[in-house]
Amino acid sequence: MIGKLFGTVDSYGEDWVIINVNGVGYIVHCSARTLGSLPAKGENCELAIETYVREDQIRLFGFAENVERDWFRLLLTVQGIGTKVALAVLSTLSVNELASAIALQDKAQVSRTPGIGPKVALRLINELKDKSPAISASAVEGFTAGSTNTSSAQADAVSALVNLGYSQSQAGGAVLAAAQSASDDAQAGELIRLGLKELAQ
Repeated sequence: MIGKLFGTVDSYGEDWVIINVNGVGYIVHCSARTLGSLPAKGENCELAIETYVREDQIRLFGFAENVERDWFRLLLTVQGIGTKVALAVLSTLSVNELASAIALQDKAQVSRTPGIGPKVALRLINELKDKSPAISASAVEGFTAGSTNTSSAQADAVSALVNLGYSQSQAGGAVLAAAQSASDDAQAGELIRLGLKELAQ
C-alpha cells in the first residue's frame, strides 16, 4: 500500500494531479482544497495517500494533511457516501468547518456540499458525531476570540474546546448550551468561558 508520495508535479486535471516519482507518474485524486495548495508544474510536492483497492481498480487519493485523509476515511464509513462525495465534502468544507458542523449538528452547513441533501447530511452527522478524528493545530487556526459572527463564533469555540482535549460531541453540546444562555452577539471568547462552565458541571 502507498501511504505517501514525494515527487514533482507533472500535470493537473479537474480533480487529479499526476506526481512524478523517479520517472513513474502516479495519478492522484484530490479535493479542490488540496489541489489548490499544490505548487506549480515541475515543483516538488508531498501528499498523504489513501490507496483505494477494489476488484476492478486501484485508485490513489491524495491529501495535503494527514487529518484530511483521516476525515476522508471516516466519511467513507457513512452509508451512501462514496469516494466522489467524500472528496466533494472536503472540497466544500475545511476539516475545521466539517468538525464544527458535526459537533453543532449543523446539517445546513454539511448540505452545502453538492450531492448531499438534508437526509444524507443528518445521517453523516449522526454517524460521525462520536468518531471525529483529532483536530491538528493547523485545523484550529481559524480560532479568533474577537469573532462577531454568531455561527463563526460557535465554530471557533468548538474548535478551541477540542484543542483543549474535549471530544467533538462534548465541545458541541457545551457550546450549544452556552449559546442558549449567552447574548445573540456573543463572541467566541464568551462561548468558550460558558462552555467550560457547562463541561465542569
